[in-house]
Amino acid sequence: MKLRTSLFFAAGLGAFMALATTASHAILYKWIDENGRVVYGDQPPPGAKPEKVNTSIGPADPNAVRDMASKDAEIKKRQQQRADEAAKTAKDEADGKRKLDQCVQARGRIKTLQSDVAVFRYNEKGERVFYEPADRERSIADNQKIMRDLSCPALPTT
Repeated sequence: MKLRTSLFFAAGLGAFMALATTASHAILYKWIDENGRVVYGDQPPPGAKPEKVNTSIGPADPNAVRDMASKDAEIKKRQQQRADEAAKTAKDEADGKRKLDQCVQARGRIKTLQSDVAVFRYNEKGERVFYEPADRERSIADNQKIMRDLSCPALPTT
């Protein structure tokens, strides 16, 4: 049984080698046809001026697959880093805009509370409750604390 398997293997290997060597020794020619086009083939037509083309392939680099895989991994890593940086930048910009909006709103509330306009809020029953001077001062202090927490520039005093 072993002998039979070995013979089949040897016959298969021999056939493969015979086919591989004949294909690698094929000659390729290049010529220009009557229409002026460049044509490639293994047999040039009679009357053409063929030129032999070198079909030999250089030796394979055994590290090529590993090098290509590492380069691909590096490219993917850089793409992920760019995507992460873009996401972080977008988040930082959104946070900055949100913070600026909150600063503007707090400044507006402070300015309104400091003016002589009657300011009110709605209670739980939906009724208007006007701010007393102490309520105004407390609300101004709360909004100034919000501005300090957000590191907003101070509201200019007039």
